[in-house]
Formats: sequence, structure tokens, C-alpha cells
Amino acid sequence: MKIGVVSCSGEDCLGGTISRLATRKMLDEIHPEETVTICLPLFLAGGIEERSFAQNFPTITVDGCDKYCAKRATEKYSGKVSDYVMVADIIGKEAAESGPLSTKNLSEEHRAMVNKVAAEIKRKFEAILNGSSQGTTRNNGCGCGCGCGC
Repeated sequence: MKIGVVSCSGEDCLGGTISRLATRKMLDEIHPEETVTICLPLFLAGGIEERSFAQNFPTITVDGCDKYCAKRATEKYSGKVSDYVMVADIIGKEAAESGPLSTKNLSEEHRAMVNKVAAEIKRKFEAILNGSSQGTTRNNGCGCGCGCGC
């Protein structure tokens, strides 16, 4: 089953950077075969493939701050998300809203934040894979709930 992860694209706060790095960790290390990342700017610009994927497959949004841009956009253009992660709830609002950070300047503390957020994405991801998610998954008439149409 493929699950989409839509990451915050905000670059003006640490929460956005942590969001993108944790999403990338899902794609590269944790669930590379099942994870599909969706580019939020392309999604907002009308990307048909991105919007269609989010309509037909389970999707988790990862927002860096309480503006919930990824979640709001996904729900506006593709329907209710299966689950979401708020970075500020994990690393603290003050940290998440602190200024921008280049990935070249990541400290061990920042890497720990990425790992905490990735662990939360993984927990929600695996709940969807196991069919125990509290969120909404797409069905489209198939038996497995992934939206594949089987």
C-alpha cells in the first residue's frame, strides 16, 4: 500500500525544516517502498497527479506550525486527510517557530527533533498500514482501503 506524506514547505521557521527532513527520513529510511511524498507547492499550483493521489490514497500531512498549511490545502483540494502531524506539538511551539535554519547547520539537538517527528509520522503511518488509524482512509470500493481499486 502506498501512503502519501505532504510536508510543510515553510522556510521561515525551524518547524518547516524539521517537517521536511522528517518526511524525507520516511521516504529514504523508514518506509521507502510505501511512502510517496507530495510536493505542497506543486499541489497548491494545481498539480493533477498530486491532488489525485491525495484523493485516492491515505495521506498524512506534516505541518511545521499552527497555520496547518499542508493539512488545510490537502483537505481543500483532495478531501479529508487520513492523519496529520503537528511539529510544534512534538518539539514545542517556541522551538518550531524559531527562525529559519539551513540544513548545513543542523545540530545534534535538531537531528533529535527530526527523529522524534519521524517517529510520530511512522506511528501514524503504521496505524494506517495496519488498518487501525483513527483518521479517514480512502476506499473507492476496494477491499483493502488503500484506494487501489482492487
